[in-house]
Amino acid sequence: MKIKFQSNVAYIEFCNEISLECNQLVHAMDKALSEESPDWLIESIPSYSTLAVEFDPRLATKKTVEKKLLLLHSSLAGFKGRQELHPIRLPVMYGGENGPDIDSVSSITGLSYKEIIAIHTGRVYTCYMLGFTPGFVYLGDLDPLLAVPRLDTPRLNVPEGSVAIAARQTGIYGIAGPGGWRVIGRLQIKHFDLKKSQPSMIRPGDKVAFYEVK
Repeated sequence: MKIKFQSNVAYIEFCNEISLECNQLVHAMDKALSEESPDWLIESIPSYSTLAVEFDPRLATKKTVEKKLLLLHSSLAGFKGRQELHPIRLPVMYGGENGPDIDSVSSITGLSYKEIIAIHTGRVYTCYMLGFTPGFVYLGDLDPLLAVPRLDTPRLNVPEGSVAIAARQTGIYGIAGPGGWRVIGRLQIKHFDLKKSQPSMIRPGDKVAFYEVK
């Protein structure tokens, strides 16, 4: 683990790769920090392999923050990862206007529509993080058989709820907006609502599974 400071933000780097084990440690650290809730903590933001911790410099020095973070990290020794018995199950309508890129995915992989859907719905995914637009859900790990590159030219507008794939990840668009992942389907429920106190029904660390509806 490495800790770097930029102004009043501490960046805790747990690894330099995308892995489930590393991401689970990021979220375990985030949870431990939240439960400890030191008075200097403003916000903590988890990503794939890094936890950004914003603190109030009027209440703590960098040395104080670093000491607390190191203590919390040591308390996670032997952490085995989060176990979810019941993943969040999401209904998806695949292909057609809901999944305009399923044709290109089929062409690249050599898989039929039925095989693509069966493979995509055949796994339980982990939410690594939320970004790059509001409510966008990053999920992994995608079956290698479905690993395809991003679109050469991103779309200017991808509908909210679109389910897409790129490389070893699958994701869900929280709002309509630009995007370069290959869209293979669309959720048949609303998973992100800014009017709610907790806008996203999916949080980092959650388990997610898809099932097909027609």
